[in-house]
Amino acid sequence: MWPHQYFPVGGSLALSAFVAGMPIFVLLILLGIFRKPAWMAAITGLLAAIVVASLAYRMPTQQLAGAVGYGAAFGLFPIGWVVFSAILLYNITVETGQFEIVKNSVGGLTDDRRLQALLIAFAFGAFIEGAAGFGTPVAVAAAMLTGLGFSPFYAAGICLLANTAPVAFGSIGIPLTTLAGITSLPLDRLSAGVGRICAPVSLFVPAYLVMVMGGWKALSGVLPAAALCGLAFGGTQFLVSNFVGPELTDILASLAAMGCLVILFRVWKPKDSFALAGETRTAMVREPIPARALWLAWGPYLLLVVFVLLWGYKPLQVKLNLLSIVFPWPGLHNLVLRLPPAMPKPMPYEAIYKFNWLSASGTACLFAALGSAALLRMTPRRFFGVLASTARQLFIAEFTIAAVLALASLMNYSGATATLGLAFAATGAMFPFFSALLGWLGVFLTGSDTSANALFGNLQVVTANRLAMNPVLMASANSAGGVMGKMISLTSIAVAAAATAMRPGEEGRLFLFTLKHSLFLASVIGMLVLFYAYVMPSWAP
Repeated sequence: MWPHQYFPVGGSLALSAFVAGMPIFVLLILLGIFRKPAWMAAITGLLAAIVVASLAYRMPTQQLAGAVGYGAAFGLFPIGWVVFSAILLYNITVETGQFEIVKNSVGGLTDDRRLQALLIAFAFGAFIEGAAGFGTPVAVAAAMLTGLGFSPFYAAGICLLANTAPVAFGSIGIPLTTLAGITSLPLDRLSAGVGRICAPVSLFVPAYLVMVMGGWKALSGVLPAAALCGLAFGGTQFLVSNFVGPELTDILASLAAMGCLVILFRVWKPKDSFALAGETRTAMVREPIPARALWLAWGPYLLLVVFVLLWGYKPLQVKLNLLSIVFPWPGLHNLVLRLPPAMPKPMPYEAIYKFNWLSASGTACLFAALGSAALLRMTPRRFFGVLASTARQLFIAEFTIAAVLALASLMNYSGATATLGLAFAATGAMFPFFSALLGWLGVFLTGSDTSANALFGNLQVVTANRLAMNPVLMASANSAGGVMGKMISLTSIAVAAAATAMRPGEEGRLFLFTLKHSLFLASVIGMLVLFYAYVMPSWAP
């Protein structure tokens, strides 16, 4: 068994952290400065991680290869599987002409781009996040906005920004149930902690989203809608997370936001007009759409909601999981030893791969796609044509996701990620602020709040106990801060780019667009955690 070493460069934490961060620097430079395509940045970053793992950390070749393969496999399934199924569903609605009716029905509610973004990117995206997670909301919502006439760049950017508020409670609360299992902290207190951190931010995210679209002038015209959306979502998020639990937080909060917006649109319209850069205005059908045609057009998305909720139903989930293929990853499982101070005590690093082909969220999306094809009476030949074109459309995106997750896995199993975590933990009194940034880093690397909680949850608790701080607050900060790293994760960017059919090479521009907002919002989370830690500790869970 190969033991981790967290200070491989001269026994220095600072030097070791600098070397450990080299793959991240490579990603940032290639994407942000040289504007290289995401797949190129991902594969180069992976090569940098291999060099760091082998030369600095002296990771044995067997474990190194195992970590790369394990991460790539996880990238393709379940994450890549969700993306493929979600885009397949959207492509079916486009191929059959039903998306034109969806577009006209949304336009019937409002043709204002700001309000469409609030309704689809924020509220509907949050619902899909709560039910399915794993990239599905960005894939579905970004594709819908593109179909409505948003430019691919802004459709992707807006959906990435909107997919912040709900992430910690996504996929029926999986990130927090994972965090509770890793840390042995009470789930209800973790849910309350994340709710108390995220809900205040959720109040202003809708307004922030509109500000990003067009500044204060754009926001002033739809301030009632942005305020109502934020209050409905943030207020429900706080109440459900504190008094019910994490499983239904996103679903109930998003339903509250969507319901309030739809009611508002019936009685109020903005007085000003707004045009988004690069948008395409297409003719909207203004006459009433027959109820049957409307139900048929929205049928694929209703099926999506039904299947993802069914797949999240615990008794059914247990039965579906009986057919999962679970096995220890060759050359990696329990062959790496994690050590203090990253862990409370020495323990083997597990690498169990779960091929839950039937219970995965992507399979729920696939059943929705198959049901939609039957509902819309697609011939088998036409369906398989859409299937083939979707595979061609997503080939580069799937490759990118696999490379990014291989990089993240290698950094985790080599000990490089733990070195970076220990560097954050060494900040002493400022640790509550950097605790949130540690979660942000974890999601940037892995693309998943669930994975970031599994990665850094114990380190947060160990450090909090060492510094005599509230361990529940610090663990909650990990998950809450992590949501702001979702928008800059290469996994998310690849999903958004694929969903909108963005031009090759535009990922670098998208990364820079989201990076400044990601850093700002992560800092806001950090300041909230500082407030709870030092100003109002009685308000913390």
